[in-house]
Amino acid sequence: MALALGTLDPACGKDHFWAMKLDIFSDPVCPWCYLGKANLDRALEAHAGHPFEVEWHPFQLNPEMPEAGVDKREYLSRRFGAEQLEGIHQRFRDIAAKAGVQMDPDTPKRIPNTLNAHRLIHWAGLEGRQTPMVSALMRGYWVQGRDIGDPGVLADLAEEAGLDRAAIARLLASDADRAEILQRETHARQRGVNAVPTFVVAGQYVLSGAQPPELWGQVIDELAAAGPAD
Repeated sequence: MALALGTLDPACGKDHFWAMKLDIFSDPVCPWCYLGKANLDRALEAHAGHPFEVEWHPFQLNPEMPEAGVDKREYLSRRFGAEQLEGIHQRFRDIAAKAGVQMDPDTPKRIPNTLNAHRLIHWAGLEGRQTPMVSALMRGYWVQGRDIGDPGVLADLAEEAGLDRAAIARLLASDADRAEILQRETHARQRGVNAVPTFVVAGQYVLSGAQPPELWGQVIDELAAAGPAD
């Protein structure tokens, strides 16, 4: 992930400046990824001249998850204990409410295998629709409770994000790009990405977790003050 700098276009005006890569490692079923994206979205909306060119990268929270997925509450209750799980879910509700994010951890009923979702994000990137695809997947899972491990659901969400549903359905029925996605995830883990969300600014600076909009605003302001690198 190398620093990608463009040149300042005088026609853009004083509120626009050079382009800088923002690589994001995430998984649509990660609640912190959903909250982190919502916070980043708010910061970018408040800074229309931000320099970031966003690219999303695959990371599976549960790479060994069965292809059909599992019942979410049953799986998490076994992992954390039923009483502790209620406390964890309430914590997420409180954090989401404070951040102004619509989220109830009980809305999704299943934890899917997300390899196909990551393939879908990859294909959306080829069409310049990567961020809308990530948004559709996260909204579909966390707000609508849709099973994003189901190929039919994924094809529907792809259409909602502006992709060709029939073409996506054919790709999902194949093994297209499975090996590439798994290789990219392995490479990320080898480079030290072991939790999500992880944000890499300009290939150099790493931010982990659901950072608040205020921190992103500070990062954008500092980048603007520093100017482009030589």
